Amino acid sequence: MKTRDQEYREMFMAEALEYYDSMSRHLSELERNPSAGPALNELFRLMHNLKANARAMGFTDLGEMAHHLETLFGLIRDQQRTFSGALTRVVFAGVDAMGAMIRAIGANQPLPDAQALIENLDRLVRGEEPVFEEDEVAETDEEAGKKMELSDLVYIQVKKLDNLLNLVGELVIDRDRIMTLAQELDNPALLATAQHLFRISDDLQYSVMDARLVGVGVLLNKFPRVVRDVASAEDKEVELILSGQDVQIDRNILQIITDALLHLVRNAVSHGLETKAQRQQAGKPLVGHLTLSAMTERDDVLIQVRDDGRGIDTEAVRRKAVERGLTTANIAATLDEQAVWAFLFEPGFSMASKITDISGRGVGLDVVKLALDSLGGQLRVESELGAGTTFTLVLPTSIAVKGALLIEVEERPYAVPLMHTDTVLALQPEQISVVGGVLLTHFQGQPVPLVPLQLLLNDEGDEPLPLATRNDVQGAQQVLVVNYNNRRLGLVVDRFIRQQNIVIKPLSKPLDTIDLFGGVTLLGSGQVCLVLDVPALTRLFITKRP
Repeated sequence: MKTRDQEYREMFMAEALEYYDSMSRHLSELERNPSAGPALNELFRLMHNLKANARAMGFTDLGEMAHHLETLFGLIRDQQRTFSGALTRVVFAGVDAMGAMIRAIGANQPLPDAQALIENLDRLVRGEEPVFEEDEVAETDEEAGKKMELSDLVYIQVKKLDNLLNLVGELVIDRDRIMTLAQELDNPALLATAQHLFRISDDLQYSVMDARLVGVGVLLNKFPRVVRDVASAEDKEVELILSGQDVQIDRNILQIITDALLHLVRNAVSHGLETKAQRQQAGKPLVGHLTLSAMTERDDVLIQVRDDGRGIDTEAVRRKAVERGLTTANIAATLDEQAVWAFLFEPGFSMASKITDISGRGVGLDVVKLALDSLGGQLRVESELGAGTTFTLVLPTSIAVKGALLIEVEERPYAVPLMHTDTVLALQPEQISVVGGVLLTHFQGQPVPLVPLQLLLNDEGDEPLPLATRNDVQGAQQVLVVNYNNRRLGLVVDRFIRQQNIVIKPLSKPLDTIDLFGGVTLLGSGQVCLVLDVPALTRLFITKRP
């Protein structure tokens, strides 16, 4: 597996070789027409970029050569020097030397000595004549004749990768069917072929997924300007800290969460961080701190937005939820912090006291929840009043292939994305109680409501779910504990089948209107399997609980 340094080195090499080819082309054009402004401007730009990239990678000598050539092209552009005579000879030699340096970097060899060329470039910058050693130019020309390099990297449109991944998904489905058939027929030759196909398709699948990965930094690095603008509008001082830009994630996932992350960052500056006067009164540093970080956790990518601001006023949110009619005062009084904070993600919910360009317009954190739901992701919230708040986006690495737990209800298989599963439990009747017509158990010290999945799947109309009684608990109960928006729910199922990766396809009409299903997949047996939408199931239970 490639290290980050190897990846950056390859990217640098690809760009450097492109720059070198472009420089050679523009130099020839400039030699034919010394007044060619576009060619001169492009040469200046290429030298500037190569200088910056080389210095960032630690290739000091190459960066120094590019810097001197950049300076010289600036003088030519300003008509202080003329691209003719000895200057032309030195510039061509300098570009050739940079090509040799780039090739040495690619071969992991020491860079050739270019001190004499740099000294000549210095002389030309000062307006002096260069000094040539015997046969210097002839040897250089004899050597940009032996070498013609092509980049090891190619650029490809994302939609082509999307199409390729879809085709791989189809292959994975057929692969599983062939494997199941080989096992049923008990044919050793067919089974060996199926196993070989399994290994190849696995490698192909992960290779295509790897090609779609990008560093989270391509998004995170856009936020310093966003924070600066919002802080200026709110008259606040904010220091932004970025980390984890190297963490890799599917490019499409990054695209989908862009608006959600933008909203969280703007919300943190506008709502989370106090004004300078408020921070001074609270005994805090005048400058607020906002941290935007990425990290990996098992197969997931976590992106966190953390501020050291005022924190969430749970009681204020509780009162607002009652005012908005989202719950009753009696029920609100029984809710814990996480359940109260969940109201922040209801459509149109806002704690802003006044409407500004930043907040209070009815576009709330629900956009974050919707984006995560579409990806099968999760949102974690941690907050301490007066100390700050942390929002954590839990994202899959890829959206094409997902880990899932296969379960069975009424002799039908269903798939539940692992992203939303906490654990599986085998509960005895004495571990289950009935409270207010709802089955209840305790897991990790917290009460978890239970509901037969069959009831939710077969639910029709606006009637609440039937009241549960002790008679509903006969023998051991197989329970899948799912988690959505910091709410746990135990789904009682008939049995657990297995865990496997699945390729999710969208439902066709008219099934695409059913909220409880997030798509469909095909099992190795050829059987169609519906993928359950845990957020929709959780919302249905909350809405219809007795």
